[in-house]
Amino acid sequence: MDNSPDTDTACPAPGFPPVHGEFPEVVILGSFPSRQSLLKNEYYGNPQNHFWYIMEALYNINRKLPYSVRTSRLAEHRIALWDVLSSCCRAGSADFRIRDPVFNDLPGFLISHPTLRLVVLNGSTAGRYYHQMTIPTPVPSVILPSTSAANTRSTLAEKVRAWGIIRIHTTQ
Repeated sequence: MDNSPDTDTACPAPGFPPVHGEFPEVVILGSFPSRQSLLKNEYYGNPQNHFWYIMEALYNINRKLPYSVRTSRLAEHRIALWDVLSSCCRAGSADFRIRDPVFNDLPGFLISHPTLRLVVLNGSTAGRYYHQMTIPTPVPSVILPSTSAANTRSTLAEKVRAWGIIRIHTTQ
């Protein structure tokens, strides 16, 4: 069986570990990395995804900087990145194609990072999977418009406004 992420038969496809600094206050959870993200080994690696445009608008993190610099800058702003799913089977990148999802240890992550003040769910699929889990902490969560370019219900400007909530929950 071919398990490489650049085929339509990637099953199971493994996701990424969390990216965070010492005292994260907000964790942004996607559903599972896109095919392009898996190939680039980067969260939100599809250049058409609006995530880095939004972070540029909110935190002045230039979306053209090297990935390691962008994620370091997010960590300086006390923002962590991860996904609800650790692996799944999926042809292509569309969330509706996810099969056999395996969940990350989000309860463990939340417990081991008591500085977290908000869980941000990047889109309705991340929200649906997250709310299927039993989370034993009082950290509030919010589902925000998906940053995927496939989400055409919201313009980039509308996404930036909605995502502005994360600035309220970070001290940096």
